[in-house]
Amino acid sequence: MEWHDTGFVLLARRHGESALIVELLTAEHGRRAGLVRGGQSPRRRAQFQPGNHVAIGWRGRLPEHLGSFECELLAAPAAHFLDDAARLAALNAASALLLAAVPEHEPHPDMYESFAGLLQALAEPASPPIPERAWAAAYVRWECALLAGLGYGLDLSCCAATGSADDLAYVSPRTGRAVSRRAGLPYRDKLLPLPEFLCHDAAATPADIVAGLRLTRHFLVHHVFAPQGGRIPEARERLAERMRRAAASGMVTSN
Repeated sequence: MEWHDTGFVLLARRHGESALIVELLTAEHGRRAGLVRGGQSPRRRAQFQPGNHVAIGWRGRLPEHLGSFECELLAAPAAHFLDDAARLAALNAASALLLAAVPEHEPHPDMYESFAGLLQALAEPASPPIPERAWAAAYVRWECALLAGLGYGLDLSCCAATGSADDLAYVSPRTGRAVSRRAGLPYRDKLLPLPEFLCHDAAATPADIVAGLRLTRHFLVHHVFAPQGGRIPEARERLAERMRRAAASGMVTSN
């Protein structure tokens, strides 16, 4: 049997002397792996860098089999930021999360579209009127979208205690619902800070990015990885540490 689709490369690893096993996030067939014969050649290997957008032809005897891919490169978003270590770290973190958290063979068109949006944000040049940190805020929003796609979306629309949408400042670590500053003040040591850019159209400071990553990490760990005995990917931890160092030094989130 066979099918055709488009997808984003998440990972390519060597298989034997000349082949690759390539992991893709596809538009209609979810996360899929396939064998690419001759994929280790210099010319073909360049097709399978993380983030590359490819047209896919898959063939296999049964749907659950590994099967083989024939791929054609459509776009290489990462080529726009190969000299930016921070953006590459964000791409690696997102790819690792998708590989670790998204079940194989389950269609997730929402995740496909949100990952496409993240790649577009990462490729945007940091020149006026685009703030230097815009891609980092987009990355945190992408993790929120990933949680939603996995069934653990945060409700940041209004305060869980009062129903008001004003002055939201915290998130309940148990329910994932927003809490206003006034309602949450007596319990602030038990609540997670909510950076303003996640619920309003506001610019994100380096400290906001760190708070956003801490927020999404809590729910990724407690809802996605810990129940399965897993751990959050190292690539994602390295990105968070890079952002913490940048915030502590007062630097923008770049090289």
